[in-house]
Amino acid sequence: MIEHDTIRLLRECDAGIKMGVSAIDEVLEYVESQELKSCLLKSMEEHEKIKGNLLELLNEYHDDGKEPSAMAKGMSWIKTNFKLSVSESDDVVADLITDGCNMGVKSLYKYLNQYKSADEKSKDMAKKLISIEENLMANMRKFL
Repeated sequence: MIEHDTIRLLRECDAGIKMGVSAIDEVLEYVESQELKSCLLKSMEEHEKIKGNLLELLNEYHDDGKEPSAMAKGMSWIKTNFKLSVSESDDVVADLITDGCNMGVKSLYKYLNQYKSADEKSKDMAKKLISIEENLMANMRKFL
């Protein structure tokens, strides 16, 4: 049971990181403020660093990770492109990123509760990812 829950939690973290990096990458071209762009790039680097650690753990279990669902990616793309087509401004970007972070944090807490038997390394990985998402959300406030 421990190994099963560990792999599932790591997979969800992997999908979440991919979704977060994709969302940041999608909005970067619309960012005007250098401060906002710097904040987003820093968060992207933090996501990529955790992804490297996550892939090492997944490799220990001979698992390739998980892609975000096509539905989640599609809905994110539609929302992002619709909102940015109406207004290409930093506050819209900050709003989109805040919503994405909030969804990510909720999902990660859900998976931490669902996969209670996961090992401590994978739980710590999920908690680090939650922390990155919460920090990014807090950093977006001044751009809203």
